[in-house]
Amino acid sequence: MRRAEANLTTQAPDEADTRAMRDALGRFATGVAVITAYEHSDADRPVGITVNSFASVSLSPALILWSAARSSLRHAHFTQAPAFAVHVLRHDQEALARRFTRNGDGFSGLDYRINAQGVPVFDDTLARFECLREARHDGGDHTIIIGRVERFSTAQAGEPLVFAHGQFGRFLPNS
Repeated sequence: MRRAEANLTTQAPDEADTRAMRDALGRFATGVAVITAYEHSDADRPVGITVNSFASVSLSPALILWSAARSSLRHAHFTQAPAFAVHVLRHDQEALARRFTRNGDGFSGLDYRINAQGVPVFDDTLARFECLREARHDGGDHTIIIGRVERFSTAQAGEPLVFAHGQFGRFLPNS
């Protein structure tokens, strides 16, 4: 049997120029989530960040993880927060995702409520995981944050917002 030639370009990661590695990672479609917490400092305000680095770790105990970039201005708020919420976004919530990116409007003008752990939560998302911080781990230029799920909520229907090739999109299952 003859092996087919792969249509791949191979190279080593280059810490001085991470664009090629970032583009390769962008080939993997991910869901989009907004993480929220409360900043307990002089500012005393809700904080949020859009991520595509969310994953399940364990069902028993119920653990999830996400990664916070050390270069983010919100890194310290999230790595120090004792509790946070992960909001998995629907395909029609791109505007919400953009609110919590680098130059977004954040919580300004948004409806939210504060849960029992003092975390701002949105009630209109595809799923929500309310977590207590279980652990933090060094992950190069990111901090991996593991949360113990205290409560979770799911919507009855909806397709997820996805991110691939540097763009938002929609997942449509094969029928």
